[in-house]
Amino acid sequence: MSQKLPWSCTTRPAMLEDAQGIAGLLNACAVERTGKPSTSVQAVRSIMQMPSVDLETDTLLALGSEGQLVGFALVLIHPPSPLIRALTELHPQHWDKGIGTTLCGWIEERARRSIPELEAGARIALLQNRLSTDVSGRDLLLGEGYRVVRYNFRMAIELDAPLSQEPVPEGITIRPFVREAEGHALVRALRETFCDNWGYVDRGFEGEYKHWMHLLDRDPDCDPAPFWFVALEGVEIVGLALCNSNMSEDPEMAWIWVVGVRPAWRRRGIALTLLQHSFGALRRAGKRAVSLEVDSENPTGATRLYEKAGMHVERQIEIFEKELRPDE
Repeated sequence: MSQKLPWSCTTRPAMLEDAQGIAGLLNACAVERTGKPSTSVQAVRSIMQMPSVDLETDTLLALGSEGQLVGFALVLIHPPSPLIRALTELHPQHWDKGIGTTLCGWIEERARRSIPELEAGARIALLQNRLSTDVSGRDLLLGEGYRVVRYNFRMAIELDAPLSQEPVPEGITIRPFVREAEGHALVRALRETFCDNWGYVDRGFEGEYKHWMHLLDRDPDCDPAPFWFVALEGVEIVGLALCNSNMSEDPEMAWIWVVGVRPAWRRRGIALTLLQHSFGALRRAGKRAVSLEVDSENPTGATRLYEKAGMHVERQIEIFEKELRPDE
């Protein structure tokens, strides 16, 4: 699809060879907001090659009159899930030119085309995230009929101070994940741990398995051998902490994707010991800080857990929602 924008620029779907330009655009936006880059070319390529993404139908680039990349849109649809996630990014030099409105309009059009594939009768919503300090992005989404429905916290801990280490609960063992033997068990544990979280997208077991194995195979920041940890009772995975030792914004910082414990094993201190175990391993690997993102209203008390582990809030992310169909 190619369409005219208000100032003589065109749009087209993204191609894999656009990954470098997209990474440059995303990093320009991140530097404008936080002073630091946010991604790498390899990470962008990994997202573009996710099993659920069709570049022809699920991405759109806005190109300036000289062919320069000035805007990017991505839609993530996982039928039959009624939650659709999207991303709109504009180069800082090209705000207030109508590009964001065009990209948001395309996102909504693409999302509405998917409705027949989604859960019959369910409420269908379109979600986008923005840093609370991103005033232009916030105004764009509010102007497009979105509303703020939730907040995530970006939390961090500096690893230069002494780290606490609670005793591992009796009967529990923490060790690195073994992909060859535990891939399916890990995904089953992930699904059980997070299925009740707000915003959880159920891809089905096979879809979830393909998603995580894709990350293991193609995401350059995945470190499953040294930095994906599982908590076991006997041979059963009851908890997990999946960490990345690399972050584009800071080579000395690590990222924790998920920390979780299956419901039947909660309230035993397993999550805290998983966190502390991860902090220690990452510090020994030379990392000076660790970050993660958490739902501020997480019903399992995750925010309090991270504070107990010594983490603090450093950024707030607003989650915007636009209802496409009410609950029928």
